[in-house]
Amino acid sequence: MIRYFLFLTLPLYGLDQWTKWLVLQRFPNYGSPENYIEVIPGFFQFVRVHNTGMAFGVLNGFEHANWIFGAIGLAALAGISLLWKKGAFPDKVSKTAAALLVSGIFGNFTDRILPGRGYVVDFLDFKLPFYDKLVPESGGHFPSFNIADSCICIAAGLLILSAFRKPGGSGKKASA
Repeated sequence: MIRYFLFLTLPLYGLDQWTKWLVLQRFPNYGSPENYIEVIPGFFQFVRVHNTGMAFGVLNGFEHANWIFGAIGLAALAGISLLWKKGAFPDKVSKTAAALLVSGIFGNFTDRILPGRGYVVDFLDFKLPFYDKLVPESGGHFPSFNIADSCICIAAGLLILSAFRKPGGSGKKASA
């Protein structure tokens, strides 16, 4: 566990916090129209978005959202730790997923508890073709997200993948 924590969780947590800090420094006036940098015109830009809710802004602005999602994050961290100790992550794929989950949960939890913050900083903004047809009020913009959110989503994908693999699914034959 220590190796995954040192070489995957901590660096990604650091990258998440550093990028959020950069966004806060670059866009000090939240809500002003110049709070974006277009990287790929019409497709990708950096923005500054405050989110007290969860994925897709669900419950964003709800009075007790930070407490609720903070508690969920702590419970998830405790659950992951317990599952790790019980050997629920037997292969590299599931261990990597667990390390990514911990990184993402820590990243967003830190945002929620920092003094003067109380919100998660999202900054990656993509305008996707046809997304405005699915969600007309979006203007085609997929909900903004951050490095921690990416870690959580990749971890979910890896956990799904590992659920369909055979135990010890490295493809090597077991020696007798």
